[in-house]
Amino acid sequence: MTLDLNSNPRLGLGCWAIGGPFWEGETPLGYGEIEDSTSIRAIHAALDAGVRFFDTASVYGAGHSEVVLGEALAGRDHVVISTKIGPLADERSKQVTGAITSRDEALAEIDRCLHRLGRDHVDMVFLHLNEMSPDDALQIFDALESAREVGKIGNFGWSTDFPDSVRAYSDWRGFTAVQHTMNLWVPASQVLDAVEENGLLSVNRMPLAQGVFAGKYTADTTLQPSDIRTNSLDWMEYFKGGKVVPEVLDMLEAVRELLQTDGRTVAQGALGWIWAKSPNTCPIPGFRTVEQAEQNARALEFGPLPDSVMAEIEALVSRPPEGAPRAR
Repeated sequence: MTLDLNSNPRLGLGCWAIGGPFWEGETPLGYGEIEDSTSIRAIHAALDAGVRFFDTASVYGAGHSEVVLGEALAGRDHVVISTKIGPLADERSKQVTGAITSRDEALAEIDRCLHRLGRDHVDMVFLHLNEMSPDDALQIFDALESAREVGKIGNFGWSTDFPDSVRAYSDWRGFTAVQHTMNLWVPASQVLDAVEENGLLSVNRMPLAQGVFAGKYTADTTLQPSDIRTNSLDWMEYFKGGKVVPEVLDMLEAVRELLQTDGRTVAQGALGWIWAKSPNTCPIPGFRTVEQAEQNARALEFGPLPDSVMAEIEALVSRPPEGAPRAR
């Protein structure tokens, strides 16, 4: 299978958290410790609940997310897998060491991804360098097209929040999807416009705003020291120094009841908000437990939020202006 608008799976699961800890110097970039056995049970629970799309990246857990996902999906050919290449990481030290800059480096990284996943083909590969210029990305996309032509990958795309980057490669034959941030706090209308005008699939990372729109965090929530949300990175819009940004929490409280329309959980409502924005969207919420995987999958039973509820939500929310680069 390939990942494109014609085969839109509507919902996937993002596998960042199941990679476990990894670092850039002293800065944690993972979501804390997690048992691989727990991750595998959660993936199997998602499969049982109807999920058929899983997204990972070569950098998540310095490759460990791909290893766990590959083990969980071994022998299962009825699923769609996407991964991302760009940042480089050392599997032993769990440290980010740099980024690919050339065609040869990209081809080598694709082979490493396939090895970790235990497959000779992966359905989709995204370039995972949000702010790379379209000119600098040419060598990488040339490598992705070459890998597609020999059957190592199905299609490719870009994990980017820049509309101009989307348009730069939208006419390439193998370029079929864009992964970008989209959620209640970040509606991403400009990127979504660029995706839709070019007939691409919109794959939505951080649809629950790093867990905030799952409704489980409060102003007093304490996180593991190895959790990325303890940082105050420039692109971290929902957490600062380990605490939920008050404005994001206030927004959630303003629309909480509306998200729970017709018996939805808060998270299911937040996913339904994305589907209501466009039929071309495919959110990929993260997960760490069986319960999270199952609850995310059940959002498919409810589908998009009703138009009347969407109108009420938009009348209540207040967001920052669009334009700031977003990552991961």
